[in-house]
Amino acid sequence: MSDPAIQQLVLKIHSRCDLACDHCYVYEAADQTWRSRPTVISEETLDQVARRLSEYVVARKLESVTVILHGGEPLLVGPARLRRICAELTRALCPVTALDLRIHTNGVRLNRDHLRVFDEFDVKVGISLDGDRAANDRHRLDRRGRSSYDRVVRAIELLRLPEYRHLYQGLLCTVDVANDPVAVHDALTALDPPRIDYLLPHSTWDAPPPGREPGGSATPYADWLLRIFDRWEEQGRLMPVRTFDSVLSTLRGGPSLTEALGLAPSDLAVIETDGTFEQADSLKTAYEGAPATGYDVFRHGFAEFAEHPGVRARQSGLAGISETCRRCPVVQSCGGGLYAHRYSAERGFDNPSVFCADLKGLVEGVAERITERALHPAVADADELRLAQLELDRSLLARANAALAGRPEWDAAWRLLVRLDSDESSASHLNTVLTHPYLRPALRRSLDGPADLPRLMATVTAAGVLAGAEATLSWDQPGRDLHLPALGTLRLSAPGRVECAITADGLRVGGTGSDGGELTAEWRPLESVELTDGPPLLLDDADPHRDCYPVPVAAPLPPSDLALFGKRLRAAHEALDDRRPGWREGVNVPLITTVTPLAPGGGLRLGSHAFGALGVAVDFEPEEFVRELPLLGREFRLRALGEVTDLAVPGSAAGRLLDEASAWVGRAVADEDDAVESLRRARHALDALAHRPGSELTESGAHLADEMREELAVPHG
Repeated sequence: MSDPAIQQLVLKIHSRCDLACDHCYVYEAADQTWRSRPTVISEETLDQVARRLSEYVVARKLESVTVILHGGEPLLVGPARLRRICAELTRALCPVTALDLRIHTNGVRLNRDHLRVFDEFDVKVGISLDGDRAANDRHRLDRRGRSSYDRVVRAIELLRLPEYRHLYQGLLCTVDVANDPVAVHDALTALDPPRIDYLLPHSTWDAPPPGREPGGSATPYADWLLRIFDRWEEQGRLMPVRTFDSVLSTLRGGPSLTEALGLAPSDLAVIETDGTFEQADSLKTAYEGAPATGYDVFRHGFAEFAEHPGVRARQSGLAGISETCRRCPVVQSCGGGLYAHRYSAERGFDNPSVFCADLKGLVEGVAERITERALHPAVADADELRLAQLELDRSLLARANAALAGRPEWDAAWRLLVRLDSDESSASHLNTVLTHPYLRPALRRSLDGPADLPRLMATVTAAGVLAGAEATLSWDQPGRDLHLPALGTLRLSAPGRVECAITADGLRVGGTGSDGGELTAEWRPLESVELTDGPPLLLDDADPHRDCYPVPVAAPLPPSDLALFGKRLRAAHEALDDRRPGWREGVNVPLITTVTPLAPGGGLRLGSHAFGALGVAVDFEPEEFVRELPLLGREFRLRALGEVTDLAVPGSAAGRLLDEASAWVGRAVADEDDAVESLRRARHALDALAHRPGSELTESGAHLADEMREELAVPHG
């Protein structure tokens, strides 16, 4: 997998604020460098930021980038300057990538003049509000000590008007355990936000969070959030809550949706009003100068910033957190907490989060509440597993539709999807595209942040082409490569406004390029490998989301190399059929539909959240293939089941032991040279599993454990 790219920029456009919030990390925390910064970003600095980011996007071939206008209070720059800022960013970035523009504001000054600018440039608006009037006014007063509540609510009511509703991104609430959590949540949901985000107050071991009373709860923040979780569930999850959605995602093996939780690498840069690069703003809580890098946009680019040791430290996953965290069963969901919250003067950032007990309590509390304990039919039936995975893709598509509804391009695509789905023969073609393994990463973006419109438009186009439907779809396509999942890649003459006319005879591509010329396209289809037994395998060496393996993927192969790779794959399958007759008949047969060439030395690998995909190194050895594919089949099945049902209480030790037992049972039944040692380890893992509390395994997990014990009961050499 390639190095993480910087894909989010927090751009400070004004360094002062019209509120005096006493919990503000910019003005009230240890770092006070705001005092020496220009009040407003200059045009020269803005132009240089846009230039640097555009260069980086092109170099990294990024399909999208998010820019968040921030402060201080960004609305203080005024509508005219805001328009200049949005126009320059749009001019520099839209020809080379999909630009997601956002603004984070306290909302006090928001008016129709601002909203007309935001409507012109599709700027999504996030507003800070801490709940009802009493909760909000504990901290969020203006500089004259007056309430900000009514002014903020007026701003939100403007955003809720039909003409501006599409700009309303959501509400951000800083947790104060002195407030009634249900009253806070009900006050926020009454404002009908598209999303809510609950934020822990920025704190460190040297400046602990408030609300921890002697003799009180050891986990006051977890208790507070879990009361809201229960209310959220009771309401039917009216809108996404990023904190909860992130925990739910990681508990089921999915990605983290926030830097505050999970092990996902940071992809964030901050640029101050003077053009200096900084790390995350939350580091201002730690000590004076903590976010500083020594870099600025006049002397450095984003690629240099991405190599800064502080940035790298937030991209190192498990290796970058404390030993205590690495041993914790909920680490995949918690991720050690927000980097800034780990700080102490004695040990720097080599600590668990100051909210450690609360984060563990939150994750475990959510896990216990959402565990699905009944036996899932997919555990014993491969067809049911395929259907469950398809249903997961369809539910993600529905989330993407909710995010994109109202945009004319997508509404036309959705009408085509509904038409295809209502016809039995066309629905099968739609399912072929929806189950393409590398579509799911694009669909998962709909869980948090903007849906990937160009990718989804290309997906609908591919389904229409397979079904021979009559339709014309048009959208702004960043970059020249337009990949149609399961079919191939169109190499456009330029980025631009692409028009895809689908007929019963195929696809005609036209439109207008960013250079003003008429778009043309070259077609590179995907190839398949016909197997002696079983369905053909699609060879996908071009999908932009195929880079989901723990090792690098290969670049698209020349036709002769791809043909040779396909022949070797076919020969390896034939060798496996000869050496292990009947291997396709067991419950652990890998449900592989797509193979992607990996860089030399990559071996055989499963992709992350790519059901049906297998990565195979271009220089793989047949013996390695014969040995590893059946073992990967077991891992594949366990991963796939874990995405659609619970095998154990998420985050519990039982889940890890089930993974270990399956791996060792696989090696034991493979009759390898170390079968005796593999048998010993498999029995040890299953014995340890049997001694875990009975409530940790679900019926599905218990079924798998019994299945493995039956396998071990058969004599092995």
